[in-house]
Amino acid sequence: MKKLKAILIGAGARGKIYTDKMAKLPEMFEVVAVAEPIESRRNYIKKEHNLSDDMCFNDWKPLLEKGKIADVAIIATMDRDHFEPAMASISLGYDLLLEKPIAPTPEECEKIAAYANEKGVKVVICTVLRYTPIFIKIKDIIDSGKIGKVMSITHEECVGNVHQSHSFVRGNWGNEEASSCMLLQKSCHDMDILQWLVGKKCKKVQSFGALSYFKEENAPTDATDYCIQGCPHLDTCPYNAIKLYLDDKENEWFRTTCAREDNPTDEMIIDAITNTQYGKCVFKCDNNVVDHQTVNLLFEDDITVTFNMNAFNKGGRFIRIMGTEGEVSAALDGESPIRLYSFESKETEQISLSGKDGMTGGHAGGDEGIVKALYEYLNKTYNGKSVPEINESSMNHLIAFAAEESRKTNTIVDFDEYIKKFR
Repeated sequence: MKKLKAILIGAGARGKIYTDKMAKLPEMFEVVAVAEPIESRRNYIKKEHNLSDDMCFNDWKPLLEKGKIADVAIIATMDRDHFEPAMASISLGYDLLLEKPIAPTPEECEKIAAYANEKGVKVVICTVLRYTPIFIKIKDIIDSGKIGKVMSITHEECVGNVHQSHSFVRGNWGNEEASSCMLLQKSCHDMDILQWLVGKKCKKVQSFGALSYFKEENAPTDATDYCIQGCPHLDTCPYNAIKLYLDDKENEWFRTTCAREDNPTDEMIIDAITNTQYGKCVFKCDNNVVDHQTVNLLFEDDITVTFNMNAFNKGGRFIRIMGTEGEVSAALDGESPIRLYSFESKETEQISLSGKDGMTGGHAGGDEGIVKALYEYLNKTYNGKSVPEINESSMNHLIAFAAEESRKTNTIVDFDEYIKKFR
């Protein structure tokens, strides 16, 4: 099969992860250029992939001005910076590996899908749960008929209290105007995986949720604006920025995000927690996205789905799929087996995933899975179930947008009528 050349637009955490995976598959991929405004991140890609100076850019526009110099463009910029480089890359004939969400508005999602169809290019969205061994196995179980006809699904995304504080209170995704709504940015994964597992069209959407805890009225009366200012609650607060970012030297994700630098020094961390929101009291930030939300979905054939996203937990994902002949349940914790219960036998089968089929690495193996699937898909040898066409990905994003409309308007959204606005 053909070795694929790739360019990277956006070398933050997600762009780094995908290209790191590619570096370990040299027979499949070669990263030939990078566009990234932060020098240390750009230099990491330069060194890792042995790029020349003229293939490293601090902006995506001069990179794309070179024309089509590779097979695939990896776009891993911030949410609100997806649309322009995606459309420009499509115009040049690039296939895309596009970080989720596709874009922060339904209009932009649909425009990207329509333009990709017009130009005949493939767009793979990084809804990586589809590529995890655990969800592939669950999909196989459903398709085998072992639990009969799917009737209902309950699914939980437990964001984790500290993850919520890092990414969705202090961090880049805490304010909807700067990124997108919480359900889209965090849980378009889940809207996508639920529709994929059901295999039917969504008909109605209802949602409830709010920002209830991480706001100023819940701050202790004597809390300082920044943790480093000597807040009297440092010893007991789980969101103590000094402990999370400065003292914990092992958490590369938190430290690099906080300092916006690769391999940050303690001095960089101190500067960040003194002068940016990463050091601010979690009750005094500019965040406005929800910290808990429930979505009820009705699919064709009267299939009901309940999805719950919540910050107030340790973290993880949990799913139970109930059918006419049995049920299957699982946890994405890397430890618990899939549990398959048969009504006929009244027995529970425990299916463990280990070794090459296990749930290791980022997103329970999904990061590696999507990179390998991308290679086969673009080489037209892919025979799995995970890769959707861009129209399907965009449609599943629209479920998230419809849920947010329901939440804000306190209505049940007829999904067929909703999508007519954009298609």
